[in-house]
Amino acid sequence: MNRKLMYCFLLFCISCKNEPKTTDVQTKQLEIAKAAANDLKEKVSKNPDSVGLRFKYISVLDSIKEYKTALSELDSLILHDKANYALWFKKAQISEHASDTVSAIRYYTTATSIYPAPDGLLALANLYAEKKDSKTLIICQQLDEMRLGREMDAYVAFFAGVYYARTGNAQKAMNLFDQSIASNYTFMDAYLEKGYVFYDSKKYKEALDVFTTATTVKTRFAQGYYWQGKCLEAQKDKAAAIAKYQQAILFDNSLEQANEAIKRLQ
Repeated sequence: MNRKLMYCFLLFCISCKNEPKTTDVQTKQLEIAKAAANDLKEKVSKNPDSVGLRFKYISVLDSIKEYKTALSELDSLILHDKANYALWFKKAQISEHASDTVSAIRYYTTATSIYPAPDGLLALANLYAEKKDSKTLIICQQLDEMRLGREMDAYVAFFAGVYYARTGNAQKAMNLFDQSIASNYTFMDAYLEKGYVFYDSKKYKEALDVFTTATTVKTRFAQGYYWQGKCLEAQKDKAAAIAKYQQAILFDNSLEQANEAIKRLQ
């Protein structure tokens, strides 16, 4: 999940010519968000007792990466409502966005001790899996016992699979990713993680098959085409690899890894 690292091509290319660059769009979105933050700050100053307004303000601060201010605002709310699951969950999310994994785990743990909501438990499972912590499996078992349906089953199997992949048990990881896909065949992260296991084992043909299946299910899945390119490059098929990297860029022109790969191979 942390390797971060689509349609009719002709119509897509034509439409892209009239669209602003991704950077321009992002800049405009940031300007709008900052204006919204300033507006909400003023409203909060006039209505300091409005939890709804303050929560909106915190969410906007989070979106513009003003994490310190957002966390300070949350602390003032928690001070008066220490048993509020939503406040602790939000604090954990913002800490995670700020790359403070230790604090995020602590706050998710506090939130789920107040109320064992699936979203909080999944967030914890995700962080524990990436840390290779066996607590992942305890949480997955807890979620599994809730019997929340096939979509949740897909997530539970996925995070357990990530844990086994990170701890070197490839076969167990594969079985769990297959279970995840069986519960939700459109769950792209499960295809990616399964493909990564093959790729890391230098089984490039098998990895290519997985990434190709992913783009068959979701035809505009840029990461799927990018990893097809990686597999083809590993098999020394430069021309085919370049074509896949180009295909990835068509569906996500911000995918710098694909641009760099093309420059490297040409």
